[in-house]
Amino acid sequence: MNGIEIARRYYFDEVAPGLAGVPHAAALLGPGSEVLGYDDEVSPDHDFGPRVQVFRPGRDTVGEFFTGILGFDPGAGVTVADWLLTPTQLLASLTRGAVFHDPAGSLARRRDALAWYPDDVWRYALAAGWLKVSQEEAFVARTGSTGDDLGSRLLAARLTRELVRLAFLISRCWAPYGKWLGRAFAELPIATSVGPALAAALAAPSWPDREASIGTAMSTLATATNELGLCPPLDPSPRQFYNRDIRVLQADRYTIALSAEITDPTLRGVLERVGVRHGVIPRLPGTIDQAVDSTDLLGDPARFRAAAPLLGLG
Repeated sequence: MNGIEIARRYYFDEVAPGLAGVPHAAALLGPGSEVLGYDDEVSPDHDFGPRVQVFRPGRDTVGEFFTGILGFDPGAGVTVADWLLTPTQLLASLTRGAVFHDPAGSLARRRDALAWYPDDVWRYALAAGWLKVSQEEAFVARTGSTGDDLGSRLLAARLTRELVRLAFLISRCWAPYGKWLGRAFAELPIATSVGPALAAALAAPSWPDREASIGTAMSTLATATNELGLCPPLDPSPRQFYNRDIRVLQADRYTIALSAEITDPTLRGVLERVGVRHGVIPRLPGTIDQAVDSTDLLGDPARFRAAAPLLGLG
């Protein structure tokens, strides 16, 4: 029996009878592998067992719960700054899980508000994701060609992670934290087309094979980006990197194209503040997940909410 089913039975068999006639909401949300549905026979060795969150009226306990995790209450609306500063792993933990009782809809309203980015925020996150790819896409071959096989493998792994995170963005699905990133990726429909190329890149014995597999994955995701209709479609095929024997997507083309379609005034302000390089490529810090990779920071709302200046927010 998985953790969500344990929580469901616990609520209906043990908790709900004691709350008969008492207005409340009940759910299993927030931290825990069982909230994502990924618990197994190993999970019960710590922080596991029958549990449920019960929210009583009188004071806004639902709002307090969401604020304690996110640093804001989505019931009052979600601003551009809220979206950029909130780690996707927390959004996954609040929009997955299970709701057992919510007659007033207080949980549903907040979960609906967190379902996905507004289109301009989505464009911005995709633009930043493709920018991160563009900054290292040529290096798998460059390091490998100098005899640095370890460096080439490390860069292939870094690019694989960024491409996996792009797959979540393209699929309109919140990415969980590292332990479950690969498992959740495998559940995305797009994983059937891009997953084999990424696996081949990580297993490739030579840098040319590594480069070719990364290129295939990038082209597949670029095609999927075109299909979103968030910017004019671009040629998703690899091309030569300057005069070198290196093939790249030139992923910053997507950064430029997506950024050009953004009209939200807050995000336009960010674009103006961060500036450009080479005269045309925005210097996007991206969302909090794209800018930093610290477990302690991403798990503490006081810390990640304080990162607004880092992300170019005024």
